[in-house]
Amino acid sequence: MTPIGEIYLVDDEAEIRQACQQTFELEGYAITTFSSAEEVLQHITPDWLGVVISDVKMPGMDGLTLLSRLMELAPELPVVMLTGHGDVPMALEAIRSGAYDFLEKPAPPEYLIEVAKRALEARRLCLENRNLKERLAVDVDLESRILGESPEILQLRQTVSALASIDVDVLILGETGVGKELTARSLHDCGNRKGGKFVPLNCCAIPESLVESELFGHERGAFTNASSRRIGKIELAQGGTLFLDEVESMPLDIQVKLLRALQERVIERVGSNQLIPVDFRVVAASKVDLREAVSNGTFREDLFFRLNVARISVPPLRDRAGDVIQLLHYFMAVMAERFSRPIPELEADVSKRLQQYSWPGNVRELRNVAQQLVLGLPLDLSGERVSNVTEHAASEGTVLDELVEDYERQLIVDALNRNGGRIEKTASDLGIPRKRLYLRMRKYGLRKE
Repeated sequence: MTPIGEIYLVDDEAEIRQACQQTFELEGYAITTFSSAEEVLQHITPDWLGVVISDVKMPGMDGLTLLSRLMELAPELPVVMLTGHGDVPMALEAIRSGAYDFLEKPAPPEYLIEVAKRALEARRLCLENRNLKERLAVDVDLESRILGESPEILQLRQTVSALASIDVDVLILGETGVGKELTARSLHDCGNRKGGKFVPLNCCAIPESLVESELFGHERGAFTNASSRRIGKIELAQGGTLFLDEVESMPLDIQVKLLRALQERVIERVGSNQLIPVDFRVVAASKVDLREAVSNGTFREDLFFRLNVARISVPPLRDRAGDVIQLLHYFMAVMAERFSRPIPELEADVSKRLQQYSWPGNVRELRNVAQQLVLGLPLDLSGERVSNVTEHAASEGTVLDELVEDYERQLIVDALNRNGGRIEKTASDLGIPRKRLYLRMRKYGLRKE
Protein backbone atom coordinates (compact mmCIF):
# COMPACT_ATOMS: atom_id res chain seq x y z
CA MET A 1 0.00 0.00 0.00
CA THR A 2 1.42 3.39 -1.01
CA PRO A 3 2.02 5.61 2.04
CA ILE A 4 -0.22 8.68 2.33
CA GLY A 5 1.68 11.95 2.12
CA GLU A 6 4.77 13.31 0.47
CA ILE A 7 8.41 13.83 1.41
CA TYR A 8 10.46 16.92 0.55
CA LEU A 9 14.23 16.37 0.81
CA VAL A 10 16.54 19.41 0.95
CA ASP A 11 20.29 18.91 0.47
CA ASP A 12 22.92 20.80 -1.52
CA GLU A 13 24.75 17.56 -2.47
CA ALA A 14 23.37 15.94 -5.63
CA GLU A 15 24.65 12.44 -4.70
CA ILE A 16 22.75 12.45 -1.39
CA ARG A 17 19.57 13.72 -3.06
CA GLN A 18 19.78 10.95 -5.65
CA ALA A 19 20.50 8.20 -3.07
CA CYS A 20 17.64 9.27 -0.77
CA GLN A 21 15.23 9.59 -3.68
CA GLN A 22 15.96 6.01 -4.79
CA THR A 23 15.61 4.74 -1.19
CA PHE A 24 12.17 6.28 -0.68
CA GLU A 25 10.85 5.49 -4.16
CA LEU A 26 11.76 1.81 -3.71
CA GLU A 27 9.52 1.83 -0.60
CA GLY A 28 6.67 3.45 -2.53
CA TYR A 29 6.98 6.99 -1.14
CA ALA A 30 6.35 10.14 -3.18
CA ILE A 31 9.46 12.27 -2.81
CA THR A 32 10.61 15.58 -4.28
CA THR A 33 14.18 16.83 -3.83
CA PHE A 34 15.45 20.41 -3.60
CA SER A 35 18.99 21.78 -3.67
CA SER A 36 18.27 24.85 -1.51
CA ALA A 37 16.13 25.91 1.43
CA GLU A 38 14.79 28.92 -0.44
CA GLU A 39 13.37 26.64 -3.13
CA VAL A 40 11.42 24.33 -0.83
CA LEU A 41 9.78 27.21 1.06
CA GLN A 42 7.77 28.10 -2.04
CA HIS A 43 5.99 24.73 -1.90
CA ILE A 44 4.90 24.63 1.76
CA THR A 45 1.36 25.44 2.87
CA PRO A 46 -0.22 25.13 6.36
CA ASP A 47 -2.35 22.18 5.22
CA TRP A 48 0.30 20.29 3.27
CA LEU A 49 0.32 16.58 4.09
CA GLY A 50 3.98 15.72 4.15
CA VAL A 51 7.36 15.77 5.89
CA VAL A 52 10.48 17.85 5.25
CA ILE A 53 13.91 16.22 5.62
CA SER A 54 16.69 18.81 5.46
CA ASP A 55 20.45 19.02 5.76
CA VAL A 56 21.75 21.51 8.34
CA LYS A 57 24.95 22.78 6.69
CA MET A 58 23.99 24.34 3.35
CA PRO A 59 25.09 27.46 1.44
CA GLY A 60 22.69 30.38 1.63
CA MET A 61 19.89 29.62 4.08
CA ASP A 62 21.01 26.84 6.43
CA GLY A 63 18.82 24.08 7.84
CA LEU A 64 18.16 25.73 11.21
CA THR A 65 16.98 28.93 9.54
CA LEU A 66 14.81 26.84 7.23
CA LEU A 67 13.36 25.08 10.28
CA SER A 68 12.47 28.44 11.84
CA ARG A 69 10.75 29.60 8.63
CA LEU A 70 8.85 26.33 8.29
CA MET A 71 7.58 26.62 11.86
CA GLU A 72 6.19 30.05 10.96
CA LEU A 73 4.45 28.70 7.85
CA ALA A 74 3.16 25.45 9.36
CA PRO A 75 3.87 25.21 13.13
CA GLU A 76 2.97 21.51 13.40
CA LEU A 77 4.85 20.35 10.29
CA PRO A 78 7.31 17.47 11.03
CA VAL A 79 10.85 18.47 10.03
CA VAL A 80 13.70 15.94 10.25
CA MET A 81 17.21 17.44 10.38
CA LEU A 82 20.34 15.74 8.96
CA THR A 83 23.96 16.60 9.72
CA GLY A 84 27.27 15.05 8.95
CA HIS A 85 28.98 16.55 12.00
CA GLY A 86 27.26 14.89 14.97
CA ASP A 87 27.00 18.24 16.70
CA VAL A 88 25.03 17.55 19.92
CA PRO A 89 24.40 21.24 20.83
CA MET A 90 23.12 21.80 17.30
CA ALA A 91 20.82 18.81 17.65
CA LEU A 92 19.41 20.15 20.89
CA GLU A 93 18.87 23.57 19.35
CA ALA A 94 16.99 21.98 16.44
CA ILE A 95 14.73 19.99 18.79
CA ARG A 96 14.02 23.10 20.88
CA SER A 97 13.14 24.95 17.68
CA GLY A 98 10.52 22.36 16.77
CA ALA A 99 12.35 19.66 14.80
CA TYR A 100 10.61 16.28 14.76
CA ASP A 101 13.89 14.35 14.87
CA PHE A 102 17.65 14.74 14.31
CA LEU A 103 19.73 12.16 12.41
CA GLU A 104 23.45 11.92 11.71
CA LYS A 105 24.57 11.41 8.11
CA PRO A 106 24.81 8.94 6.58
CA ALA A 107 21.60 7.68 8.22
CA PRO A 108 20.87 3.95 7.70
CA PRO A 109 18.17 3.70 4.98
CA GLU A 110 15.87 1.53 7.09
CA TYR A 111 16.07 3.98 10.01
CA LEU A 112 15.46 7.00 7.74
CA ILE A 113 12.41 5.22 6.27
CA GLU A 114 11.06 4.41 9.76
CA VAL A 115 11.45 8.02 10.97
CA ALA A 116 9.73 9.35 7.84
CA LYS A 117 6.90 6.84 8.25
CA ARG A 118 6.26 7.91 11.87
CA ALA A 119 6.48 11.59 10.92
CA LEU A 120 3.95 11.18 8.10
CA GLU A 121 1.52 9.40 10.41
CA ALA A 122 1.90 12.16 13.00
CA ARG A 123 1.22 14.77 10.31
CA ARG A 124 -1.88 12.93 9.07
CA LEU A 125 -3.33 12.70 12.60
CA CYS A 126 -2.53 16.36 13.26
CA LEU A 127 -4.41 17.51 10.14
CA GLU A 128 -7.35 15.20 10.89
CA ASN A 129 -7.64 16.58 14.43
CA ARG A 130 -7.44 20.15 13.16
CA ASN A 131 -10.14 19.53 10.56
CA LEU A 132 -12.32 17.86 13.19
CA LYS A 133 -12.00 20.84 15.55
CA GLU A 134 -12.81 23.25 12.73
CA ARG A 135 -15.81 21.16 11.75
CA LEU A 136 -17.09 21.06 15.34
CA ALA A 137 -16.66 24.84 15.62
CA VAL A 138 -18.66 25.30 12.40
CA ASP A 139 -21.40 22.97 13.66
CA VAL A 140 -21.70 24.88 16.95
CA ASP A 141 -21.87 28.19 15.07
CA LEU A 142 -24.52 26.84 12.71
CA GLU A 143 -26.69 25.69 15.62
CA SER A 144 -26.85 29.27 16.87
CA ARG A 145 -27.66 30.58 13.39
CA ILE A 146 -29.98 28.04 11.80
CA LEU A 147 -32.39 27.27 14.62
CA GLY A 148 -34.46 24.13 14.96
CA GLU A 149 -34.20 20.45 15.75
CA SER A 150 -36.45 18.96 13.07
CA PRO A 151 -34.89 16.36 10.73
CA GLU A 152 -35.13 18.86 7.88
CA ILE A 153 -33.12 21.49 9.75
CA LEU A 154 -30.56 18.96 10.97
CA GLN A 155 -30.04 17.95 7.34
CA LEU A 156 -29.78 21.62 6.28
CA ARG A 157 -27.10 22.34 8.89
CA GLN A 158 -25.20 19.21 7.87
CA THR A 159 -25.26 20.26 4.21
CA VAL A 160 -24.15 23.83 4.98
CA SER A 161 -21.36 22.51 7.22
CA ALA A 162 -20.14 20.18 4.47
CA LEU A 163 -20.17 22.89 1.77
CA ALA A 164 -18.94 25.88 3.81
CA SER A 165 -15.22 25.26 3.28
CA ILE A 166 -15.52 23.71 -0.18
CA ASP A 167 -14.88 26.49 -2.67
CA VAL A 168 -17.70 25.72 -5.12
CA ASP A 169 -20.61 27.83 -6.30
CA VAL A 170 -23.91 26.96 -4.62
CA LEU A 171 -27.56 27.19 -5.64
CA ILE A 172 -30.09 27.66 -2.82
CA LEU A 173 -33.74 26.81 -3.52
CA GLY A 174 -36.71 27.63 -1.32
CA GLU A 175 -39.93 29.55 -0.98
CA THR A 176 -40.10 33.22 -0.08
CA GLY A 177 -39.26 33.83 3.58
CA VAL A 178 -37.67 30.45 4.39
CA GLY A 179 -34.22 31.92 5.12
CA LYS A 180 -32.23 31.61 1.90
CA GLU A 181 -30.08 34.65 2.69
CA LEU A 182 -29.42 33.36 6.21
CA THR A 183 -28.27 30.08 4.65
CA ALA A 184 -26.00 31.96 2.23
CA ARG A 185 -24.49 34.07 5.03
CA SER A 186 -23.87 30.91 7.05
CA LEU A 187 -22.00 29.37 4.12
CA HIS A 188 -19.84 32.49 3.96
CA ASP A 189 -19.27 33.08 7.68
CA CYS A 190 -18.43 29.44 8.41
CA GLY A 191 -16.21 28.91 5.36
CA ASN A 192 -12.70 29.77 4.27
CA ARG A 193 -13.87 33.06 2.68
CA LYS A 194 -15.18 34.57 5.92
CA GLY A 195 -12.29 37.06 5.87
CA GLY A 196 -13.73 38.57 2.68
CA LYS A 197 -16.97 40.46 2.16
CA PHE A 198 -20.45 39.00 1.86
CA VAL A 199 -22.04 41.05 -0.94
CA PRO A 200 -25.79 40.57 -1.45
CA LEU A 201 -27.64 41.61 -4.61
CA ASN A 202 -31.38 41.20 -5.12
CA CYS A 203 -31.68 40.77 -8.87
CA CYS A 204 -35.41 41.56 -8.79
CA ALA A 205 -35.03 44.89 -6.97
CA ILE A 206 -32.80 46.55 -9.58
CA PRO A 207 -34.12 48.17 -12.79
CA GLU A 208 -33.14 46.09 -15.82
CA SER A 209 -31.12 48.95 -17.27
CA LEU A 210 -28.88 49.08 -14.17
CA VAL A 211 -28.26 45.38 -13.54
CA GLU A 212 -25.08 45.23 -15.63
CA SER A 213 -23.59 48.26 -13.88
CA GLU A 214 -24.51 46.87 -10.45
CA LEU A 215 -22.81 43.57 -11.22
CA PHE A 216 -19.75 44.62 -13.20
CA GLY A 217 -19.35 48.31 -12.38
CA HIS A 218 -18.76 51.09 -14.90
CA GLU A 219 -16.23 53.70 -15.92
CA ARG A 220 -16.82 57.41 -15.86
CA GLY A 221 -18.75 58.50 -18.96
CA ALA A 222 -19.81 54.95 -19.85
CA PHE A 223 -23.41 56.16 -20.17
CA THR A 224 -25.57 59.16 -19.31
CA ASN A 225 -25.22 60.19 -15.65
CA ALA A 226 -22.12 58.00 -15.19
CA SER A 227 -20.19 60.89 -13.63
CA SER A 228 -17.64 58.73 -11.84
CA ARG A 229 -16.24 55.21 -11.79
CA ARG A 230 -18.36 52.64 -9.96
CA ILE A 231 -17.09 49.35 -8.56
CA GLY A 232 -19.56 46.53 -9.19
CA LYS A 233 -20.79 43.88 -6.78
CA ILE A 234 -18.53 41.19 -8.26
CA GLU A 235 -15.42 43.29 -7.67
CA LEU A 236 -16.60 44.16 -4.16
CA ALA A 237 -16.85 40.43 -3.45
CA GLN A 238 -13.13 39.92 -4.21
CA GLY A 239 -11.93 37.18 -1.87
CA GLY A 240 -15.45 36.76 -0.49
CA THR A 241 -18.96 35.74 -1.52
CA LEU A 242 -21.44 37.23 -3.98
CA PHE A 243 -25.04 36.39 -3.06
CA LEU A 244 -27.48 36.66 -5.99
CA ASP A 245 -30.99 36.57 -4.58
CA GLU A 246 -33.94 35.89 -6.92
CA VAL A 247 -31.46 35.05 -9.66
CA GLU A 248 -34.36 33.80 -11.80
CA SER A 249 -35.30 37.43 -12.50
CA MET A 250 -31.92 38.33 -14.05
CA PRO A 251 -32.25 39.50 -17.70
CA LEU A 252 -31.11 36.97 -20.30
CA ASP A 253 -28.42 39.25 -21.79
CA ILE A 254 -26.88 39.75 -18.33
CA GLN A 255 -27.03 35.98 -17.72
CA VAL A 256 -24.63 35.54 -20.65
CA LYS A 257 -22.12 37.97 -19.14
CA LEU A 258 -22.47 36.44 -15.68
CA LEU A 259 -21.79 32.99 -17.14
CA ARG A 260 -18.54 34.26 -18.67
CA ALA A 261 -17.47 35.82 -15.37
CA LEU A 262 -18.16 32.54 -13.56
CA GLN A 263 -16.27 30.44 -16.09
CA GLU A 264 -13.23 32.69 -16.59
CA ARG A 265 -13.22 34.62 -13.28
CA VAL A 266 -12.58 37.88 -15.13
CA ILE A 267 -14.86 40.88 -15.68
CA GLU A 268 -14.96 44.10 -17.69
CA ARG A 269 -16.52 47.24 -16.27
CA VAL A 270 -19.13 48.87 -18.51
CA GLY A 271 -17.28 51.31 -20.78
CA SER A 272 -13.90 49.57 -20.38
CA ASN A 273 -11.93 46.95 -22.30
CA GLN A 274 -9.67 46.09 -19.37
CA LEU A 275 -9.98 42.54 -18.06
CA ILE A 276 -10.04 42.42 -14.25
CA PRO A 277 -9.28 39.08 -12.54
CA VAL A 278 -11.73 38.31 -9.75
CA ASP A 279 -11.64 35.68 -7.02
CA PHE A 280 -15.10 35.21 -5.57
CA ARG A 281 -17.66 32.56 -4.70
CA VAL A 282 -21.20 32.77 -6.01
CA VAL A 283 -24.18 31.68 -3.95
CA ALA A 284 -27.38 32.10 -5.96
CA ALA A 285 -30.92 31.75 -4.62
CA SER A 286 -34.22 31.16 -6.36
CA LYS A 287 -37.80 30.77 -5.19
CA VAL A 288 -38.81 29.00 -8.42
CA ASP A 289 -37.75 25.76 -10.07
CA LEU A 290 -34.94 26.86 -12.38
CA ARG A 291 -35.36 23.73 -14.50
CA GLU A 292 -38.86 24.92 -15.30
CA ALA A 293 -37.51 28.42 -15.99
CA VAL A 294 -35.03 26.85 -18.42
CA SER A 295 -37.90 25.03 -20.16
CA ASN A 296 -39.84 28.29 -20.38
CA GLY A 297 -36.87 30.05 -21.94
CA THR A 298 -36.54 32.60 -19.11
CA PHE A 299 -33.29 31.19 -17.74
CA ARG A 300 -30.23 29.98 -19.63
CA GLU A 301 -29.54 26.27 -19.39
CA ASP A 302 -25.74 26.71 -19.40
CA LEU A 303 -25.94 29.19 -16.52
CA PHE A 304 -28.22 26.84 -14.59
CA PHE A 305 -25.70 23.99 -14.87
CA ARG A 306 -22.86 26.38 -13.92
CA LEU A 307 -24.66 27.51 -10.77
CA ASN A 308 -26.01 24.07 -9.90
CA VAL A 309 -22.62 22.65 -8.88
CA ALA A 310 -23.93 22.16 -5.35
CA ARG A 311 -27.54 22.63 -4.31
CA ILE A 312 -29.22 23.34 -0.98
CA SER A 313 -32.98 23.10 -0.48
CA VAL A 314 -34.29 25.15 2.44
CA PRO A 315 -37.50 23.54 3.79
CA PRO A 316 -40.71 25.58 4.25
CA LEU A 317 -41.86 26.17 7.81
CA ARG A 318 -44.98 24.02 7.36
CA ASP A 319 -42.70 20.99 6.87
CA ARG A 320 -41.03 21.53 10.24
CA ALA A 321 -43.88 22.41 12.57
CA GLY A 322 -41.88 21.14 15.53
CA ASP A 323 -39.52 24.13 15.16
CA VAL A 324 -42.26 26.79 15.27
CA ILE A 325 -42.32 27.38 19.02
CA GLN A 326 -38.52 27.44 19.36
CA LEU A 327 -38.26 30.00 16.58
CA LEU A 328 -41.15 32.00 18.04
CA HIS A 329 -39.50 32.23 21.47
CA TYR A 330 -36.25 33.38 19.83
CA PHE A 331 -37.97 36.12 17.83
CA MET A 332 -40.07 37.21 20.82
CA ALA A 333 -36.88 37.65 22.86
CA VAL A 334 -35.40 39.79 20.06
CA MET A 335 -38.55 41.92 19.78
CA ALA A 336 -38.91 42.27 23.55
CA GLU A 337 -35.41 43.74 23.73
CA ARG A 338 -36.07 46.00 20.75
CA PHE A 339 -39.31 47.46 22.14
CA SER A 340 -38.30 47.29 25.83
CA ARG A 341 -41.28 45.11 26.64
CA PRO A 342 -41.61 41.83 28.58
CA ILE A 343 -41.66 38.51 26.76
CA PRO A 344 -45.30 37.36 26.77
CA GLU A 345 -46.33 33.92 27.93
CA LEU A 346 -48.05 31.92 25.19
CA GLU A 347 -51.54 30.67 25.95
CA ALA A 348 -51.81 26.90 25.35
CA ASP A 349 -54.47 27.25 22.65
CA VAL A 350 -52.46 29.94 20.85
CA SER A 351 -49.36 27.73 20.88
CA LYS A 352 -51.36 24.86 19.44
CA ARG A 353 -52.86 27.00 16.68
CA LEU A 354 -49.46 28.37 15.71
CA GLN A 355 -48.07 24.85 15.35
CA GLN A 356 -51.03 23.83 13.18
CA TYR A 357 -50.87 26.93 10.97
CA SER A 358 -49.55 26.48 7.40
CA TRP A 359 -47.26 29.56 7.44
CA PRO A 360 -47.47 30.69 3.79
CA GLY A 361 -44.98 33.48 4.61
CA ASN A 362 -42.62 31.02 6.32
CA VAL A 363 -40.06 32.25 8.89
CA ARG A 364 -40.53 35.87 7.82
CA GLU A 365 -44.21 35.66 8.71
CA LEU A 366 -43.37 33.98 12.02
CA ARG A 367 -41.07 36.87 12.89
CA ASN A 368 -43.93 39.32 12.29
CA VAL A 369 -46.18 37.23 14.53
CA ALA A 370 -43.56 37.35 17.29
CA GLN A 371 -43.52 41.14 17.02
CA GLN A 372 -47.32 41.30 17.24
CA LEU A 373 -47.32 39.06 20.30
CA VAL A 374 -44.73 41.17 22.10
CA LEU A 375 -46.78 44.31 21.36
CA GLY A 376 -49.95 42.56 22.55
CA LEU A 377 -51.69 42.88 19.19
CA PRO A 378 -54.28 40.27 18.11
CA LEU A 379 -53.07 37.86 15.44
CA ASP A 380 -54.81 37.16 12.17
CA LEU A 381 -53.96 33.67 10.94
CA SER A 382 -55.86 32.44 7.88
CA GLY A 383 -58.66 34.91 8.59
CA GLU A 384 -59.05 33.83 12.23
CA ARG A 385 -58.19 36.47 14.80
CA VAL A 386 -56.23 35.05 17.72
CA SER A 387 -55.56 37.03 20.90
CA ASN A 388 -52.82 36.28 23.41
CA VAL A 389 -53.77 39.13 25.81
CA THR A 390 -54.92 37.65 29.12
CA GLU A 391 -57.66 39.07 31.35
CA HIS A 392 -55.01 39.86 33.96
CA ALA A 393 -53.08 41.98 31.48
CA ALA A 394 -56.27 43.76 30.39
CA SER A 395 -57.13 44.56 34.00
CA GLU A 396 -53.80 46.33 34.33
CA GLY A 397 -54.74 48.72 31.55
CA THR A 398 -53.09 47.00 28.56
CA VAL A 399 -55.74 47.96 26.02
CA LEU A 400 -55.57 47.62 22.29
CA ASP A 401 -55.55 51.35 21.50
CA GLU A 402 -52.52 51.94 23.72
CA LEU A 403 -50.66 49.03 22.15
CA VAL A 404 -51.41 50.24 18.63
CA GLU A 405 -50.16 53.72 19.55
CA ASP A 406 -46.99 52.27 21.07
CA TYR A 407 -46.43 50.27 17.91
CA GLU A 408 -47.03 53.27 15.62
CA ARG A 409 -44.74 55.51 17.68
CA GLN A 410 -41.94 52.94 17.57
CA LEU A 411 -42.28 52.53 13.79
CA ILE A 412 -41.88 56.30 13.35
CA VAL A 413 -38.89 56.43 15.70
CA ASP A 414 -37.20 53.57 13.83
CA ALA A 415 -37.84 55.23 10.45
CA LEU A 416 -36.49 58.59 11.66
CA ASN A 417 -33.34 56.95 13.02
CA ARG A 418 -32.90 54.93 9.85
CA ASN A 419 -33.12 58.05 7.67
CA GLY A 420 -31.12 60.40 9.86
CA GLY A 421 -34.14 62.52 10.75
CA ARG A 422 -34.93 63.40 7.11
CA ILE A 423 -38.68 64.01 7.05
CA GLU A 424 -39.25 63.51 3.32
CA LYS A 425 -37.38 60.20 3.22
CA THR A 426 -39.06 58.99 6.44
CA ALA A 427 -42.52 59.83 5.10
CA SER A 428 -41.69 57.99 1.88
CA ASP A 429 -40.52 54.91 3.79
CA LEU A 430 -43.71 54.87 5.87
CA GLY A 431 -45.91 55.47 2.82
CA ILE A 432 -47.66 58.54 4.25
CA PRO A 433 -47.73 62.28 3.31
CA ARG A 434 -45.30 64.60 5.09
CA LYS A 435 -48.17 66.51 6.72
CA ARG A 436 -49.53 63.30 8.29
CA LEU A 437 -46.05 62.41 9.53
CA TYR A 438 -45.71 65.84 11.19
CA LEU A 439 -49.11 65.37 12.87
CA ARG A 440 -48.13 61.93 14.19
CA MET A 441 -44.78 63.26 15.46
CA ARG A 442 -46.57 66.10 17.26
CA LYS A 443 -49.01 63.58 18.77
CA TYR A 444 -46.20 61.44 20.20
CA GLY A 445 -43.91 64.35 21.13
CA LEU A 446 -41.23 63.37 18.60
CA ARG A 447 -38.60 65.63 17.03
CA LYS A 448 -36.70 64.82 13.87
CA GLU A 449 -33.45 65.00 15.83
